[in-house]
Amino acid sequence: MSLKKILKQLNIFAQCRHYGLSLWQCPQFLFIVMGILIGLTSIISFAIGTRYIADPSFVAFIVLLLSAFLFVIAFLVIRSFEKLAEANRMKSEFVSIVSHQLRSPLSNLRWALELLMSGRLGKIEEKQTEYFKILKENAARMRELISDLLIVSRIETATLPQKNEEFSLKNLAEKVLEGFEAFARASNVEIKFEAEKDLPLVFADPSQIRQVLENLVDNAIRYIHGRGEVEIKIKKRNKSLYFEIKDTGVGIPKEDRKYIFQKFFRSENVLKHQTQGSGLGLFIAKSIIERSGGRIGFRSEEEKGSTFWFSLPLAH
Repeated sequence: MSLKKILKQLNIFAQCRHYGLSLWQCPQFLFIVMGILIGLTSIISFAIGTRYIADPSFVAFIVLLLSAFLFVIAFLVIRSFEKLAEANRMKSEFVSIVSHQLRSPLSNLRWALELLMSGRLGKIEEKQTEYFKILKENAARMRELISDLLIVSRIETATLPQKNEEFSLKNLAEKVLEGFEAFARASNVEIKFEAEKDLPLVFADPSQIRQVLENLVDNAIRYIHGRGEVEIKIKKRNKSLYFEIKDTGVGIPKEDRKYIFQKFFRSENVLKHQTQGSGLGLFIAKSIIERSGGRIGFRSEEEKGSTFWFSLPLAH
């Protein structure tokens, strides 16, 4: 092994960045921590042993054996963690590469469909238009999934760019709701929006917070069956701004609530009513809010609806 590779292995921070893990999750750092703990254990064991065993050399021999055994166990455990971290890194890298590669052909498919549907290449029969619409809808769903996978990959590898700035959460929410007006009407859902006057600005990445809002509003409307209502409130709480969205949808079963922010998780009752969805939206929302210095949570009751909320730090 070359000197450069050895130095790279010894650089804990570089290894953590390589795996896309925080310091306390990094195998190399954990090995050092375990080494320190084993050292302290050896010292304490020697001190205790000398009180009960007359021969110090025998005590030292026992302590050395114990330390060697613990180091071997620690090394094997850390190596296992390292292999898992490397597998996780390769998985994220694979998802990122595949997602990037799929974006171009999907974009070409979208433009080709739009050109065909425009009629510029010839007359389109009504039956053909129906099939083209199905293709377009499925292409859009695939595009959304690929976009979510790319974001998840960047979150896991700590490469998601974050451009924080001051902005109005109220104004951003109003723009997002404008884009959902048609979807809400088609779903027989009434949206009520209420915000306190003279709300202060928040400090975060507006494009990422927009995605959080879109995910929460989309879920709230999508999981209401029949006529329903979505209530959205924004208010100031201490040194943060509080956003709340309440729906009258299917709710979340008690046994599923602890998994709700996990990747790819979708509740059983949701799958009965709604087959679309990747199960990535809430994972992305939680990651973005926590990266922004805020908190996120929910309350829910099955068949009565859910209330999701998050808070963001104020700009000043």
